[in-house]
Amino acid sequence: MNFGAHFVILLLVSMLLAGPIGPQHCMGQEIELVESIPAGTVLDNADLRNTGVVWKEMIGRAKRSLEIEQFYISDKKGEALEGVIAAVRAAARRGVRVRIIVDAKMHKTYPNPTDTLDTEKNIECRRIDFGKIAGGVQHAKFFIVDGREVFFGSQNFDWRALDHIHELGFRIRHADAAAFYRSIFEADWQLAGGTPLADLHWNTALFAAPARIVRQKKDTVVFFPTCSPIGAIPDSAHWDETNVLRLLDGARTTLVMQFLSYSPEARKQGERFELTEAIRRAAARGVSVKILVADWQKDTRAEQALKRLSELKNVELQYSAIPEWDGGYVSFGRVEHCKYIIADARAFWLGTSNAERGYFYESRNLGVIVQNTRLAKRLTDIFYKSWSGPYTEPIRSGVTYTKRKHDGE
Repeated sequence: MNFGAHFVILLLVSMLLAGPIGPQHCMGQEIELVESIPAGTVLDNADLRNTGVVWKEMIGRAKRSLEIEQFYISDKKGEALEGVIAAVRAAARRGVRVRIIVDAKMHKTYPNPTDTLDTEKNIECRRIDFGKIAGGVQHAKFFIVDGREVFFGSQNFDWRALDHIHELGFRIRHADAAAFYRSIFEADWQLAGGTPLADLHWNTALFAAPARIVRQKKDTVVFFPTCSPIGAIPDSAHWDETNVLRLLDGARTTLVMQFLSYSPEARKQGERFELTEAIRRAAARGVSVKILVADWQKDTRAEQALKRLSELKNVELQYSAIPEWDGGYVSFGRVEHCKYIIADARAFWLGTSNAERGYFYESRNLGVIVQNTRLAKRLTDIFYKSWSGPYTEPIRSGVTYTKRKHDGE
């Protein structure tokens, strides 16, 4: 990595600054943590707004452009995403240019409402095949309003992601941040239109240093955008893996992290998953490490590696199993889907990647590194609400876990 990349990351990690929990304002700049809570659970946080509310509000104020890039779009009559899709249609009717990108493979499973939207005035949809581009999928979940406000996080454009899955995301109103994430969208728009990866021209000057959102003295959020895969991003300084490793290696006392899935070992012989190596280094120097993953990993290839990791001193792992909805079975729902890592309750990464090597090397994903004590502590509290709550059980060697059904429309 070049000197500039080192400088950016070291500058970010070295700052210990405080900031508020909810939306922050400074000359039109804001940052907000947004959640989705599975209905009927105890995971709700009254101080955080829910995803559907924020999505409709953002889309509703679009005046010129709306760029949406999603793994897939899945709607169901009578569910909360209907209102979001209606807001997209309303934006197009008032003259907003709407562009939508979805993953080509997942589009085969969920062709609508993407195909229906593509027939409407001022809406254009494209499918991108990241399997051909980098070997993976388009897994990012984000949208940009008028080139100045962006939302990204674990939430897919899926009706289940609003009421039946535990999710965390970020709304950021900041022109430079929106420009950076928009550059990713524009690149993928070109790729989806047939432009070869080698012919893309990146603006490497975007976000050359961390940005600040300042509310008042001693009330500052410092943040730096991240992305993947390594071969299809503007600059290596923004690569998810590099920034995550810096965060892990900078931890002094605690590391807590939550993912839908964590596969500690690379699938191909001879490859290493550097995140696991960083966790081992942290545990060896006395850092307390806690890892929470969804129960969907029970009885999978990754489970044995998770059990081996749990044997390390200073490392604890737990499964989280969200109970079924009392209104009936929800396929591919009722799960912890959040994706974040917090170091020392002072800095964190939050993004769209699961903790598997392929998400960093082969698939399109986005994230952000944030330095802000109050936001980091609030996120830590959210972690412990799940960790110490009624839906978890320890991952231990010698224990046999039974996988439950989570599919079948």
